[in-house]
Amino acid sequence: MSFVLNFFREGGPFMYVILVVSVIAMATVIERGYMILFRYNLNGAAFMAQVQKLIMANNIDRAIKLCNAESNAALTKVLKAGLTRANRRTEDITTAVEEATLEVVPMLQKRTSYLGMWANVATLTGLLGTISGLVQAFKAVGAASPETKSAMLASGISVAMYTTAFGLVVAIPVMICHSVLENRTKNLVDEIDQYSVKLINLLAARNRGALKEEGAAS
Repeated sequence: MSFVLNFFREGGPFMYVILVVSVIAMATVIERGYMILFRYNLNGAAFMAQVQKLIMANNIDRAIKLCNAESNAALTKVLKAGLTRANRRTEDITTAVEEATLEVVPMLQKRTSYLGMWANVATLTGLLGTISGLVQAFKAVGAASPETKSAMLASGISVAMYTTAFGLVVAIPVMICHSVLENRTKNLVDEIDQYSVKLINLLAARNRGALKEEGAAS
């Protein structure tokens, strides 16, 4: 604990700015990680296989109930929108699926982009602290008395080094988390696009009475 207190004391006021940024970034990572990796996540291939079997059996109501059982998942919200209009024209099904997708995708992407910003803020604040420390060190060399010069020089260098280090310690993990969450979000959006098109084709084939051919093609 004494090391941490000394670390912050030596680093100067910019350390507390970086600390605030780290807390905000950590809260965002935890919230987005839970939502993307658990709440909105689903084994899309396995779920779509179940939905396809039910559509092939002409059991649309059971397919809707299956979506209701996984109501938190992003994919099921889109599939349910199409299934509830299964007996309408293909254009109506497509419109419903597109509207649901437009609602779900921003929900998946919400706040993730801020992580990149917080990583940059931590890095730049550390750099600002470095510049401040160097200015302080140069002032010590040029203006301080011989008795206080070494102490002021050491203090300025400490500010420069500690703020740079702390800024990078915060920024690097945040950037990694940002990349992981962004990649997983992209995968979820790709799944939604892929399986929503498959659902539209299945329901269109059902309405044409050509489900067997569609199932054989799948």
